[in-house]
Amino acid sequence: MDAHSETAPTGAVAAPRASWAILAVCCLAQFMVVLDISIVNIALPSMQDDLGMSAGGLQWVINAYTLAFAGLLLFGGRAADLFGRRRVFIFGLAVFTLASLGGGFAQTEVQLIIARAAQGLGGAVLAPATLSLLMTSFAEGRERTRALGAWGATAASGGAFGTVLGGVLTDVADWRWVLFVNVPIGVVLIGAARMVLVESRGQISRLRDLDMPGTVAVTGGLVLVVYAIVRTESTSWTSPLTLGMLVGGLVLLGGFVAIEATSANPLVPLGIFRFPGIAVANMIAAVLGAGMFAVLFFLTLYLQRVQGFSPLRAGIAMLPMPVSIIVASQVVTRLIGRTGPRPLVVVGVVIGAAGQFWMTGISAGSSYWVDVFGPIALMALGVGTVMVAMVTAATSGVPMHMAGLASGLINTGRQIGAAVGLAVVTTLAENRTSSRVSQGVALPDALTSGYSLGLLIAACVFVVGLPLALLLPRRRGPVVPVPVPPGPSDGEPLAVAEGAQV
Repeated sequence: MDAHSETAPTGAVAAPRASWAILAVCCLAQFMVVLDISIVNIALPSMQDDLGMSAGGLQWVINAYTLAFAGLLLFGGRAADLFGRRRVFIFGLAVFTLASLGGGFAQTEVQLIIARAAQGLGGAVLAPATLSLLMTSFAEGRERTRALGAWGATAASGGAFGTVLGGVLTDVADWRWVLFVNVPIGVVLIGAARMVLVESRGQISRLRDLDMPGTVAVTGGLVLVVYAIVRTESTSWTSPLTLGMLVGGLVLLGGFVAIEATSANPLVPLGIFRFPGIAVANMIAAVLGAGMFAVLFFLTLYLQRVQGFSPLRAGIAMLPMPVSIIVASQVVTRLIGRTGPRPLVVVGVVIGAAGQFWMTGISAGSSYWVDVFGPIALMALGVGTVMVAMVTAATSGVPMHMAGLASGLINTGRQIGAAVGLAVVTTLAENRTSSRVSQGVALPDALTSGYSLGLLIAACVFVVGLPLALLLPRRRGPVVPVPVPPGPSDGEPLAVAEGAQV
């Protein structure tokens, strides 16, 4: 990490030309991180065949990444604020790039899962820095809204584009290239970051000033909860081991809250939840993550295992998703200044849920154009709408010294939802498939029955976003400054809506 880079005040806003170069670097980095959550989905059958992976191991190729990502995002976001965003951004890029290289060379199931966890670590450090860099490079108002719209579209479409790119790479080259592809992108981004990004002033310079007890507690708690859920594939929900892990995980998460309330340098200063919108937006993010990533997981398996699509054809079949997300995000970026985020989140949840419920009608003999194309295009319109509006609601008015934390929270909410939701839904879907096979049902029909159940549960979870959206603050009125306790190096006040509850 470059300790001698140029420094700038934490709240400095870049010149117009420089700021848009920063936007390009940040969006590409965020795209790479989110892409990697889904790019391996399309290659899962090939990975399983090549490495002889078990069904549980296959799920951990996804969960190792999402768990490390979710558990360490708050750490990464806080580290960006405390040590300097450029420095942390480049460090995260380096870890992510090296882990991708290691994963591409993996020869066993264990090696691949470890590499995926290391990628999650790099992504957890990198992703919050991308959003906090944007928040400190664009003045609040129209320019920041446009930048956040671009970032939101990148974050939402990256997961969907991953299935397309994964299909191309798996079919044309080999499944290993879904990991190798990150290496040249990472190298180019490191060079661009050193040229374009200007270092913000860190608030501390010593590793021991980070909240390591809080980091260990939140990461350990998440891992135990998700692992307990995954284990129900082979043990019952009421077994002593499963219950013990669940209780242990919840105790650690409760301990995390207690640590944050008393720590001198908390990972998550609890006062951040006084700001309107941030808590609700994070709950919506969890719902969005659970619903969207379950769809990506089940549809890619359905298209290949049941419909017999090649990885390339399956990837192309998912193309309506990123296209719809991009279209929706562009429309929302133009509307949100007039409507505020709440009505757009409501509309997005309704549209997305409608597409998901339509998707549950798949069968072994379904038509792609009727039962897949239409539902995923409709769902993606809803996801793109919710994503941009949700990010705006969560970050609007946040003081600069908490920019990394706010971005870490919104990413954490989405990834926790993805990890926990995927663990629950896949376990229930696999149980349904096993039950149908034991009843003598043909394998394609049994698989489809399980996938359909998983999609139905994901749709029901997505609907929970509707009452949550109604809890978001109404459209902001005239902006007035509300004094907040200054951070160690930033006393910048937070602007909130007049009359907002803080």
